[in-house]
Amino acid sequence: MNYASYIALIPLLPLAGFLLLGIFGRRYLKTSSGIIGTGLLLVSAVLSLYTAYNYFFVDGKVGDSYQTITAIKFTWLSFSENVSIDMGIILDPISVMMLVVVTFVSLMVHIFSLGYMKGEERFPTYYAFLGLFTFSMLGLVVSSNLFQLYMFWELVGVSSYLLIGYYYDKPSAVAASKKAFIVTRFADLGFLVGILILAFYGETLDFKMLIENLTSQQSSQFLAITTASFVGVSALTWGLTLVFIGGAGKSAMFPLHIWLPDAMEGPTPISALIHAATMVVAGVYLVARLFPLFTITPVSLSIVTVVGIVSAFLAAIIACTQTDIKRVLAYSTMSQIGYMMFALGVSGYGSENGLGYTASMFHLFTHAFFKSLLFLGAGVVIHFIHSNEMKDMGGLRKYLPITNLSFLIACLAIAGIPPFAGFFSKEEILLAAYHSNKIVYGVALFTSGLTAFYMFRLYFSIFWNKSTEVHNHHGEGTFSMKLPLMILALCSVIAGFIPFGEYVSSDRTALESHFDPMFSIAPVTFGVIGILLAMWMYKKESIKAEKISQSLGGLYKAAYKKFYIDEIYLFITKKIIFNLIGRPAAWIDKNIVDGLMNGIANTTGLVSGLIKGIQSGKVQSYAIYFFGGIVALAVVFLYLWK
Repeated sequence: MNYASYIALIPLLPLAGFLLLGIFGRRYLKTSSGIIGTGLLLVSAVLSLYTAYNYFFVDGKVGDSYQTITAIKFTWLSFSENVSIDMGIILDPISVMMLVVVTFVSLMVHIFSLGYMKGEERFPTYYAFLGLFTFSMLGLVVSSNLFQLYMFWELVGVSSYLLIGYYYDKPSAVAASKKAFIVTRFADLGFLVGILILAFYGETLDFKMLIENLTSQQSSQFLAITTASFVGVSALTWGLTLVFIGGAGKSAMFPLHIWLPDAMEGPTPISALIHAATMVVAGVYLVARLFPLFTITPVSLSIVTVVGIVSAFLAAIIACTQTDIKRVLAYSTMSQIGYMMFALGVSGYGSENGLGYTASMFHLFTHAFFKSLLFLGAGVVIHFIHSNEMKDMGGLRKYLPITNLSFLIACLAIAGIPPFAGFFSKEEILLAAYHSNKIVYGVALFTSGLTAFYMFRLYFSIFWNKSTEVHNHHGEGTFSMKLPLMILALCSVIAGFIPFGEYVSSDRTALESHFDPMFSIAPVTFGVIGILLAMWMYKKESIKAEKISQSLGGLYKAAYKKFYIDEIYLFITKKIIFNLIGRPAAWIDKNIVDGLMNGIANTTGLVSGLIKGIQSGKVQSYAIYFFGGIVALAVVFLYLWK
């Protein structure tokens, strides 16, 4: 199959939309910009599905395993005979899977936005930014080398900054966009240093060659990176850990998660795009892309496990206390990505050992559908009620029947209730954790119960609870808002039945999923308990929740305040870094560095003021100096020079 004939169109069509709408949108294409952007994305999504069909069912498999196909490759910058930066597109199971996920979810967001963002003054700009973001994410997942991935990684950061700060006249949105950009920049510094370490010792930036060089124990590159060390830790461990820091920043893992809740300041469809299937899973994708290297460094893999499980548990607790529906979903996203991370951390390489890897990618796949459905459903609710707060909601099921049903399906899916999609992927994650680390399994099992509780707390608070008087005539919005809900609800039901292990595994050979009903008893029981508890507390208006929160005292307050992590960051930056480092550095810069330069300048000015009379332009003065010099020389040679 000649993929090169069309594969580049998948990312380039959204880029064309960005350029077209960004340059001509507000002047010439104001009313048609949404249709143009959506049409281009539709073609990209169709091409992605066509690529997936060809790769998985026609020519991607050679023997028992799927191959890596380099569809396009050309040299972009050549530094020497052996060192160059190439640009290319590679197709393998995870990149093809991500092509489908990114284009499909982005298409749903494009369609939903036709109704949700209708009437916005900067409507063409919005669709232009959507195109840029989609192009950046697609470029990231098909990158053939580390440097190319880093370029698109940063472009994703820029486009997310533009989307989060879309309402630039709103101070909170501007602050949120800056916060997301700055926090991820710190993480990306670690990522860049990690890239340099791996590329230096691996002697290549190309993914395929890098993994071959650094996993072959007979290679000189493997010997060099494993024997070189800093403070007793090998260069390979340092490189992969620093790369993971970049992934943890982009995927909002603890303690670099503080930007994610604030990113809800962007339009709700943007939350569905960024926080469901695209930007926040970039870190998971990065670890999966370099997974063969992580498997030979137990320390780095342990860090991935610990960060993942802590993030999953911490975010679930915080989500139980939040009252802004978008922030509940934001912490839910952080928790679910924590599941994907620790699944990679507890995984081995090859056959049954790689169950965690397959489970992580499977959960990434299913999560994309039900989490984007939750965000778009929240968008309908906000569009209808004009508020993000649960206290302003209740009894909306009779006003929003389609949203009610689709939101319920998504909640059941994320709670891990069979036969919805999230059940199958979460079961595999828990099974992988059970076989690898019983402590991680126990925490993950409890977290799954918390997930069911906070999601149905959200569901009952919005659609049941008290009866809200609504004076609203636009109902659930336009058909373009309802259609994505119905499509994503269908995907949230059927996606779990895909035999995912046959297509995506750590060693690219088929991995059969063994469904064990006995093992599922505990996770499903925890999920049902969480749902029943939420139903008891929130289905009808009562003071039960308030009484329980008061009885928890400081623990509830700490969770509501997000465990004061933002305040800790502010204390460290303002009180310690600014006062103890910034102020002394500013004083040294102003008084010593600037003072030295100013002193040199002032001395030069003083000397020039004293001698500038020598070149006054007056011939008489020059004649006097001339004769004075002759007299002085005569005195020196006649009387003093002896």
